[in-house]
Amino acid sequence: MTVVPALALGAALFSAAATICIRQGLRGGDPFTGIWINLIVGTVSLWAAVSVTGGIFHISLRSVLLFMLAGLIGTMGGRLLRFHAIDKVGASVASAVLNLQPLISTGLAILFLGEDVTLPIVLGTVVIVAGTVLLSVSGRQIGFSPWHIVLPLGSATCFGVVAILRKIGLGQMGPVVATAINVTTALVAYSAFMLASGRLEILACRGRPLAYFVVAGFTENAGVFMTIVGLSLGAVSVVTPLTATAPIFVLLLSPFLLRGVEILTTRVVVGTVLIVFGVYLITALSGR
Repeated sequence: MTVVPALALGAALFSAAATICIRQGLRGGDPFTGIWINLIVGTVSLWAAVSVTGGIFHISLRSVLLFMLAGLIGTMGGRLLRFHAIDKVGASVASAVLNLQPLISTGLAILFLGEDVTLPIVLGTVVIVAGTVLLSVSGRQIGFSPWHIVLPLGSATCFGVVAILRKIGLGQMGPVVATAINVTTALVAYSAFMLASGRLEILACRGRPLAYFVVAGFTENAGVFMTIVGLSLGAVSVVTPLTATAPIFVLLLSPFLLRGVEILTTRVVVGTVLIVFGVYLITALSGR
């Protein structure tokens, strides 16, 4: 196995581990506290990575503003919806639906960047919609209302918008520094919002929930970093389909790490596989 596929699969595994840790942390904690800890760990980790990779060079005000906006939309909004999605629909379903991000990014790129519509994109979209519908109708079997599927869909939309902002902003800034600015903006804005709204309970987290949220922060941001490095070394059409296998890892790990917490049904498994296959059609076969 070459370096790029190994990095992409490693990123998928770390993302799956983060999802499972979040699910465990939410058993005794709440999403608002979890996202705050996640952002703190991410900010510290990414600025440490900036110092290791040589510091801040070649940045522009336009790129800084784009990544600050990305931090508000994706890192704060997207991650907050992700935590609530995992809390409401479970790790397996949330991970699968969050995988719609490439579809949303592709649709936005077609609308705003003038990219072409191809047959793999159309076929992938149909397969993904089928998988999403299957997951939605499985809600009553595993204990959530069908409308709760809106939470991971909203998170995927936020991350899809951010992918376009990053694509524009990375032309004048290194990816590690850009991601650090992104996460730092989210941390400052989220902390200010929570304190202004009087939600001081985000400061009260201890024991197992705290440990799970910290581990989730490290694994999630390690996965992001490995994805960035993979993209810098290899093609998007190689990295994206492999990182999109994260829901499969969640399915494989759930019986061991979420026993008694998650209920896996045939619909959930088939829906997850359909979404992953749809992402493969859009990204790998269309050369994205």
